[in-house]
Order: sequence, then structure tokens, then C-alpha cells
Amino acid sequence: MSKAPREMTAQELHRAAVFSIWPERPESADPTRHQVWAYCDRLSYAPGEIVRVHVSTTAESFDLEVTRDGARPEIVLSREGLRGHAAETPPDCSVKGCGWPVAFEFALPAGWPSAVYRLTTRVAASGNLRANEHHHLFILRPPRNLPRKPDTAARQKRLLLVAATATWTAYNDWGGSNHYEGITGPNGDLFSPVLSTQRPWAKGFVVLPINAPRVTLSEPPAPLAPPRYPHMEWALLNGYSKKYASAGWASYDRHFAHWAERQGYALDICSQTDLHLDADLLQRYACVAFIGHCEYWSWQMRDAVEAYVEGGGRVARFAGNFCWQIRLEDEGRTQICYKYRAPQEDPVYGTDRQHFATNLWEAPEVGRPGASTFGLNTTSGIYVGWGGAVPRGSGGFPIYRPDHWAFKGTGLYYGDVLGAQSRIFGYEVDGLAYEMRNGQPYPAANSGAPAGTQILAMGQASLVEEGESVDFNDVFIGHLDVAFIARTLLGRDDADAIERTKRTNGMMVNFARGRGEVFHAGSCEWVAGLLRRDPMVERVTRNVIDKYLEDGAA
Repeated sequence: MSKAPREMTAQELHRAAVFSIWPERPESADPTRHQVWAYCDRLSYAPGEIVRVHVSTTAESFDLEVTRDGARPEIVLSREGLRGHAAETPPDCSVKGCGWPVAFEFALPAGWPSAVYRLTTRVAASGNLRANEHHHLFILRPPRNLPRKPDTAARQKRLLLVAATATWTAYNDWGGSNHYEGITGPNGDLFSPVLSTQRPWAKGFVVLPINAPRVTLSEPPAPLAPPRYPHMEWALLNGYSKKYASAGWASYDRHFAHWAERQGYALDICSQTDLHLDADLLQRYACVAFIGHCEYWSWQMRDAVEAYVEGGGRVARFAGNFCWQIRLEDEGRTQICYKYRAPQEDPVYGTDRQHFATNLWEAPEVGRPGASTFGLNTTSGIYVGWGGAVPRGSGGFPIYRPDHWAFKGTGLYYGDVLGAQSRIFGYEVDGLAYEMRNGQPYPAANSGAPAGTQILAMGQASLVEEGESVDFNDVFIGHLDVAFIARTLLGRDDADAIERTKRTNGMMVNFARGRGEVFHAGSCEWVAGLLRRDPMVERVTRNVIDKYLEDGAA
């Protein structure tokens, strides 16, 4: 991937980062290095299954290394001198897959623990071309022979992390297109509603340097400073995917997995596709966690979670943005989401499958608001702490119910802000329509929240970048989202509808459902508190997981 010229002015860099795309493709690769990329035939595997690695490289040979990406990384397999081959990459590979040949395959040993495994392919320098390497990953899910209802002692520390792989896929721009921007459509300038998992992960989705900026601003902007997006500028200058900070193992799920391992939790990991195809997977666990940016879900995934909670399971969702319905095809290898174009293009409209439309969950034709599963809606929340969307906000969750069990041992008071220093509130959050009574928020009658939902913490969010220093021709978000949500919720997007829609919130909620329970801290950036070792954020996380492991095992 080529880098942007470093001599650009600040304004030129800003505009290039915001309004251009630079997806990885063979023809756009660094011409001074050998090319090497790889992908696996599936997102996840069970013990004993065959991992097939597809590789394209301009070198005659390559080395391969598999590392369990835990708190203490461990190399579990390595091969040297594998035969290299430069495979043809179709122009529409982001839609239909790369179709490269299998360069290496191996069976997963029964003794490897459930985890994310990083797959590194390397090529040495030769001739006038420098060395290079690429990082991919696969998930080793737990074996199917785990007991469905283990005894209490066996379940005390058993925690399942469902990695947000549908969101990773939605943002992955390797090959040209994702669900946001791209090179598809009649003029080669549109996002693709159809994406293939049969391609590499873009640079930054698997591995990141420690200094890579997060989306949320680390420092408030100067007075009257126009909005900037440091993570996009850094990505452009350093040859990373524009979307590295929006999704992926490296930015989100990895931080929780490593933290949980250091805390002594026995952690298993699966993909969202596993959840879609095997709902019974959840029933083996006392507690199931969802982390980071977890935006894209299928109808079947929601069914699985709701059945699990109704039957006594506990869900800890430290994640933000529960927005779009997707459909999966070809055993999860193809992901479909028409998003803004769904009413005009999604073929399920006008059929008896219209409720599977890949639109907002709150769209009338879908009719399944996100709050009914996790207690919060994206349409009542979304942007905080970046660009021109609440850039100087508190950075954390303002507390309204400090006596709740989740805050035990934190010393928090009413009005305190949890995670302000570690910036856990952003960059996308989920909220609810609410009303205030005696200084505390309650779900409004039309919120869609499950009965008994308690709002524990709440901060301000926005669906639009606005302010005295904002030029709508020079910002990333603009009016697109607020207009779309206004049309969805109110049936119109005039000035009054936008005024009624644009001011939103992000919340932390807790509710019981059937014999189970859900805790939802509706923010993508909760993991920043774990990454930055914020003691209060760590304590709340332990409080939730410890209680749910105990209660779910009872």
C-alpha cells in the first residue's frame, strides 16, 4: 500500500484522509517490496478441522508462522521455504473473493486452546525487492463436546467472547470495497452491499503498533479549531487501512481477550458466524461477552442471544453501535447489507422475507428495535468524541445510580464520571429515549427497552457534526446519518425532523429477561479503559463478569 506524501500541508492531509480511499490491492502495493498476502477458507474452526491457507506472493518462496495471540503470545506452528505463487486477483475480489489457490493446509491439534491465532506470512528480500510480511488470523472455537450443562465448579470461570467478525467484515477494505466506501457500482465509486470473507484482512485489523491513534480524540481540540481525524491521517501516512481504528481484532476484541486472560478467566472465543449457525453454542457458558465495535448482526444471531438469556444465560455487552441487520450466505462466507440503499435495492422488499431487510433494526419493515435484545438502540445514540461530534465531552460515563451492584468497590458517587481519563465513552454509543424523575433517568414509554431496564449512567452524543467551526463540506459525517435516521423514524428529513433527531445519548443499562440478565455498557471504547489500565473501569468489568459467571452457573 503506497503512503501519502509527508510534505502535504495539514489541510491537504486532512482532506486526503477524509475524502479519499486507499485499499490494498496488488497493483497499489509498495513497488520496492515483495508482495505477500494470505487468507483462510473460514473465519473459525473446531479442533481437528483443516485450515486451508490461500497465499499470493511475488516471491519464489515464503515462510509461515502461527501464533496463539494471547496475553503471552506463543508460536505454535512454523514452516519455512513454502512454494510461492503470484495469483491473479479479480477486480471484484472484495465482493466475490480472491479465488487464490491453497498454498498450505494443516489440521488443528486437539490440544490447542480456543483462541485467536495470528497467521504471519513472510518473504525474504531478493533482487531489488525488499522483504515483507502479512498478518491474517483465524479463530479456534471450543470443541462441540463441551458439556451442555457442566457442573457449577466447571462453569465458574468459563467465559465466551463472541468476536465481532461481522463488523470486521463490514469495514475490511482489502481489495477495494467494504460496506462504507469502495470501487463497486456502475461508476466504480460505491460501497458494496455484498462482501466476501475470502480475502485478506486489511493492514491494521490483526496487528497494530502501540502508538496507533484510536478514533476518539486523546486531547480536546483548541477553541474554534475545525474537526480533524488523527486516526485517518495516521493511517494514510503510514500505509494502514483507513478503517483500522473502526473495527478489527487489533483495535477492540484483542484488548479484552488479553485483559481477561491476565485476570485469570478461562476464555473461549468464537465468531459471530458460529453464533449464526450454532445457537446452542451459547448454552454451554455461564456468561457470554460482546466487546468493542459490534454493529452488524443477523436475525439468527439475535434469536440465539435472546433464547440464551431467556433460559438463564448472562450477557455482558461492553460494546457500542447495534445498528444494521445483515444476511449471511455460503456458510457465512458472504455477508449482505444494503444499508442506506436497502429500500431501493434489497431484493427481499415486497416479499414474505421483508423483515430480513438489511436496513436499520428500527426500520418499520424490519420492526425489531435493538433495545429489545440489548436494552439500547443505535438510533438514539451514535457519535461521541471525534470530529465535530461532542469533541470536548466528558470522555466517560456520568453516573446516575452509584448504588448499583456493578459499581461496588469503585467509590463512585452520583454525578461522577467513570472512565473520563481513559476515554471510554465513544466513538459510537447506544442510547434510549428517556425521561428524568427526581434527578435520575428512566426509559421513556416509547423507548422499546425491556421492562425493568435500569439506566445506570448516561452521557451526551450526536448524530451530526455541528458547531461554529464546522464546514459541512469538510467533515466526515456531515448530515447523511441524521437525515437517514430521521427518514426511518419520522418518515421525513426536513429541518424540523433533523432538529428532533440529532441530539442523542449513550447509556449503561441493566435488565433481567426470563431467567437471565443483560448488562450493556453501550460504548465502543470501553476497551480503552482496559487497555489503559483504568482501575475503576477494570473493577466494573470484573464486577459484571464475576457476578454473571456465578449467577449463570447456578
